[in-house]
Amino acid sequence: MTSPGCTIHDHHHGWDRSLPPALVVMPGETVEFEVLDASGGQLGAQATLDDLRALDFGLVNPVTGPVFVEGAEPGDALIVEILEFAPSGVGWTANIPGFGLLADEFHDPYLKVWSYSGDFAEFLPGIRVPVRPFPGTIGNAPAEAGQHSVVPPRRVGGNMDIRDLTAGTRLYLPVEVPGALFSVGDTHAAQGDGEVCGTAIESAMRVTLRFGVQKQANFQAPRFSTPGPVTRHIDAGGYDVTTGIGPDLFEASRDAVRSMIDHLGREYQLDPYDAYLLCSVAADLRISEIVDAPNWLVSFYLPRAIFQ
Repeated sequence: MTSPGCTIHDHHHGWDRSLPPALVVMPGETVEFEVLDASGGQLGAQATLDDLRALDFGLVNPVTGPVFVEGAEPGDALIVEILEFAPSGVGWTANIPGFGLLADEFHDPYLKVWSYSGDFAEFLPGIRVPVRPFPGTIGNAPAEAGQHSVVPPRRVGGNMDIRDLTAGTRLYLPVEVPGALFSVGDTHAAQGDGEVCGTAIESAMRVTLRFGVQKQANFQAPRFSTPGPVTRHIDAGGYDVTTGIGPDLFEASRDAVRSMIDHLGREYQLDPYDAYLLCSVAADLRISEIVDAPNWLVSFYLPRAIFQ
């Protein structure tokens, strides 16, 4: 692997095309990013529920950057090669009131602090989640003037929470401003597809990336390619799967998650809040059917191998 040309420690909140670049690079250069967790360092290894209740949302979801890439112009695609992650070994998952797929049903703050190393993180005795680092937020500055929230994903990337943006993946981001003004943040040690409670294993880490430019790609949204299969190495244990069925994909997703929480309570005696957090970091929502009107079907896959 090419050694990074430098390490960026600059952080900012929100996308803004007027931000001065923290670094200017040429295509082909490699950069290491020092990424804070989604709380901006407010929830550390000794965090408690009081710390969660006192969370300053003005400091949430910082991103590291921006990086100006020479030659990147509107209409191009910024090529981001994800090379390496160096996780901190400390993370957290939380139910934050008012946030998450079932926010109207899970009203209380709830916090799980993780300490992990190697390939797995222990959720509770007998329950281990595979560690698979990726950046939850990764993107370019949008063309519109002013500051824009980091919370929603955008056509130029942003808070996409795609768990397959792991080491070896090549990401293509639409460029809307000269130099792209790229930033990355919100690194996760593990997450299920959907991130249903609103948080993954939120964990600070260093991320090494290499940049390129595809001229006049004119992509309307991000694309990516993976170096190999994206199925997990714990597939061999099989899955427990619940479903949601109806004319609204959002409500069908909620139904599938509710059913899995019920299953985890019945089969593994998990508290509903523990079950909700475990679903967010380990289970995958999938659209199984979206053509047989008037009802669509969503499935929720939980790998049985997490139970030791």
